[in-house]
Amino acid sequence: MWKKRKPESSDVSASKEGTSASTDSQQDPQLSESNRVQEDVGSIALNHGLLAMGARASTAVADSIAGGLTDADVMLRVKAGDDSAFDYLVQKYRRQIINFMYRMAHNSAAAEDLAQEVFLRVYRSRANYEPSAKFTTWLYRIATNLGVNYARDTRHERPENVMNLDEPDSETGQAQDLADKTPSVEEEILRRERLAAIKARVEALPERQKMAVLMHKYQQMDYRQIAEVLKLSESATKSLLFRAYETLRTELKEFV
Repeated sequence: MWKKRKPESSDVSASKEGTSASTDSQQDPQLSESNRVQEDVGSIALNHGLLAMGARASTAVADSIAGGLTDADVMLRVKAGDDSAFDYLVQKYRRQIINFMYRMAHNSAAAEDLAQEVFLRVYRSRANYEPSAKFTTWLYRIATNLGVNYARDTRHERPENVMNLDEPDSETGQAQDLADKTPSVEEEILRRERLAAIKARVEALPERQKMAVLMHKYQQMDYRQIAEVLKLSESATKSLLFRAYETLRTELKEFV
């Protein structure tokens, strides 16, 4: 269950990181060792029923966006203290972030907890936000860092070969790897074998390559966005993805 309780002002650090222009490191919230939302801070703007209570405010933000307001503009409103703007961003990106975290956590409850932590960190770091990059780049950088930490900390707790690459896309409702909705028995067996092989090979990729593939294939992020999230150059990101896809093609050649 996603709960709603705005953090008290004391939960957000009052200190500033100096007077120089914000850097990527300042924009990124510091990662804690915990994989759960801290109980003393609580959850914010994430319960469906409570979000509905603020529907009028969120509708006002949506109307502004219809007039040309970008996500970065909305986040600047959050920075200025407009909690309805934050509610809008949660509603817009909640499902995408849960799906993204699920592909790393392989567990629905953990994915919800991790997504909730992502938005909590967005809110807590609002005072340091600067629109130097797309809002989604900043959002996915937070999600990626949290997901990598979680995957590393729970590597020996998770069963192998459970990455759900054929999960229906949240936007289209179509399964990524399902080519025929009425396959024969033989086709279904081959499909399952192919998916099992893909799951195993993707899971075995080096962590950064795996993250890049997830963002590129399933979040439809371009090279520049992925580069900004991973803090690489665009050419290094292309090389990273090339190596990942070449590894997958080589190891999955019997299924390609």
